[in-house]
Amino acid sequence: MVSIWEYANPKKFIETTDRLLPWFSALALLCLVVGLVWGFFFTPDDYKQGSTVKIIYLHVPSALMAINAWMMMLVASLIWIVRRHHVSALAARAAAPVGAMMTVIALATGAIWGQPMWGTWWAWDPRLTSFLILFLFYLGYMALWSAIENDDTAADLTSVLCIVGSVFAVLSRYAVNFWNQGLHQGASLSLDKEENVADVFYHPLLMSIAGFVLLFVALVFLRTQTEIRARRMRALVARERLQ
Repeated sequence: MVSIWEYANPKKFIETTDRLLPWFSALALLCLVVGLVWGFFFTPDDYKQGSTVKIIYLHVPSALMAINAWMMMLVASLIWIVRRHHVSALAARAAAPVGAMMTVIALATGAIWGQPMWGTWWAWDPRLTSFLILFLFYLGYMALWSAIENDDTAADLTSVLCIVGSVFAVLSRYAVNFWNQGLHQGASLSLDKEENVADVFYHPLLMSIAGFVLLFVALVFLRTQTEIRARRMRALVARERLQ
């Protein structure tokens, strides 16, 4: 039986992801094209929000991935702290710019959506505020990695930062439940079928979400490979300097 810890070996990880990357990339492209074209061009306007509602196909998937990217970084960071697997630390580092970009997309599309709905581009709503703080944590995480030369020390400190930032990732997801006075609407998707959007919007939204998830995985695979190779190069350069 193959153990998951075998993929902590950088060579094994690169070999495996090299085989998976084309499939994830192709499926991501397919799902994104189908979901976005279906959603923007083949769904009706909402009876309350009009055509503005169609931004849901960008806003909801990007917001979902912004939060889950940080949670993936949390898991990878905990693996690094407990088992000291370098691939997990590098995977967390690789995911941070992708998660940050997802957060930017979510904030931007949320502002575009909110302006006609609320009459303002921004409000200090609990969910919006916690999302903005999450974005600042993304920036701090990436800056901390760049500021520390020793990779192991950087991995240790960023792992602690990731644990702290996870509080705001959770708040970003559940702020509407914690503070009912916020402007932000409730969840568009829920395990409770009654809380989901109408089926005409629901199915293309699921396709868009699948595309964003697959895109995130493909980008993390690619960026983790890059981080592994960059780490090897730094090690070779340091070895040559010693000789």
